[in-house]
Amino acid sequence: MIDHVAIVVTDYEKSRAFYEKVLAPFGVGLQEEIDEVVAGFGTEESPFLWISASKPEHWTPSQQPGSAPTHIAFSAASRSVVDAFFAEGLRAGGKDNGAPGLRPHYHPNYYGAFILDPDGNNLEAVCHQKEFAEVLSA
Repeated sequence: MIDHVAIVVTDYEKSRAFYEKVLAPFGVGLQEEIDEVVAGFGTEESPFLWISASKPEHWTPSQQPGSAPTHIAFSAASRSVVDAFFAEGLRAGGKDNGAPGLRPHYHPNYYGAFILDPDGNNLEAVCHQKEFAEVLSA
């Protein structure tokens, strides 16, 4: 159910080195690095733990030092689940932190939505699958 978790760190280099060492016994390593301020750790299949030292342009507004302490992304089976997550989150009192839509800077099929919970934690629903119509036309 959980797709990935992201945390903001105060010393990127120190934290990256720490996570590389502490996760190695689990067979988890650095899989992706963006602009030398964002690192994704995981297995060959996909990064699932992200650390960030700053706010790159493609991250959501809450991903910066001194902001919401946690980012949790839930894996959705379809884009309609992402849409429902967003609508229900707003109805439940959450704050819009990124409407449902494609995020091609992550990858071409990354469809996500972001809600801030009452404490400011950044919750995300993400679907990595193509739309059904896209599959049919391929």
